[in-house]
Amino acid sequence: MRKLLLALLFALLITASGFNVPSYKMGRLKYNGGGDWYGDRTALVNLIKFCNDNLKTNFEPEEETVEVGSEQLFNYPFIFMTGHGNVIFSDLEAKNLRKYLTGGGFLHIDDNYGLDKFIRPQMKKVFPELNFVELPVNYAIYHQKFNFPAGLPKIHEHDGKRPQGYGLIYKGRLVCFYTVECDLGNGWEDLGTYAGDSQETRLKALRMGANLIQYIFTK
Repeated sequence: MRKLLLALLFALLITASGFNVPSYKMGRLKYNGGGDWYGDRTALVNLIKFCNDNLKTNFEPEEETVEVGSEQLFNYPFIFMTGHGNVIFSDLEAKNLRKYLTGGGFLHIDDNYGLDKFIRPQMKKVFPELNFVELPVNYAIYHQKFNFPAGLPKIHEHDGKRPQGYGLIYKGRLVCFYTVECDLGNGWEDLGTYAGDSQETRLKALRMGANLIQYIFTK
């Protein structure tokens, strides 16, 4: 797995230098429990285009769906997970996700409002020894190509709470970034998907998403 991700990093670097290299993919995590893992339907394709245009990455234009327990999980440097409802990881799925994350993979969980109470106990199955910690505003993920001096941007309002970015840090490496009270993925969707959307807010979301991608390829 680590060799795969190092190869992808090399591909990113030489793509930035103008060489023609094989493309790679973003994955969306499909999970059991009845939650809407398929939410934010246009989010990843827009993030892919934004990263390819602004970071000179070489992601394929369409996302791919990957199940938690699948061996195919290891083919993706970046996995996106979202939803509003229930999540269930079997013991085998939790073990597979842990192997992926400890081997160099990266998971972004975006609470689409309602996911929090379900995902926290499931991630405890994956990392019983770790707790989510809120990342400070000076954390490197907020200061990549785009600078967010105040930390995670607020994309959609629900109940007046501030946006929060949490991490699971394994042996000094951020393996999972969890966004709460933010709806980052909503901001990646097509403009006009939600009432009150603005291009300014959408651009903030896409820039923060690009920071995630740049972070995982350089850390």
